[in-house]
Amino acid sequence: MKHNSTAKEQSLHPTSIGCSPLKSTPKPAVERFDERVRTALQGASDKKGIDSVLLDLREIASFTDYFVITSGSNERQVQAIADEIVEQLKKSGTAAARVEGYKSAEWILLDYGDFIVHVFAQKARKFYDLERLWRDAKRIELPGDLSGETDSSLRKEL
Repeated sequence: MKHNSTAKEQSLHPTSIGCSPLKSTPKPAVERFDERVRTALQGASDKKGIDSVLLDLREIASFTDYFVITSGSNERQVQAIADEIVEQLKKSGTAAARVEGYKSAEWILLDYGDFIVHVFAQKARKFYDLERLWRDAKRIELPGDLSGETDSSLRKEL
């Protein structure tokens, strides 16, 4: 190939003279995110949080970077999930700036500044539908152990 070849030819043969090779970075199956967010997701998973979701709001909101959304099947489980998340993050040196809705346990909000955890009762999650409200946010794929999805027939019936 000649040094003065066309851009098309150079793109087809990136190792030719005068053209630097294109670097392709393989996209990981699961994106990396803040370890504190991972800790929150792990806390929800440890208490059997249902259908955990991570929304990346960095491009569309200025008040926070991520939403962690998860559900519990009853009031006690919703509170247990919130308690576990708060406890695990506290152990790692991160305290919640604000906790709201704990007594009613329909929608518990745990505000950590650059990420916010929403722990819903299933009925409230369907009603408020944050995933639809924030549909422009990028949904980050979670590994199965953090997403709260299971093939259990019990979960399918809930």
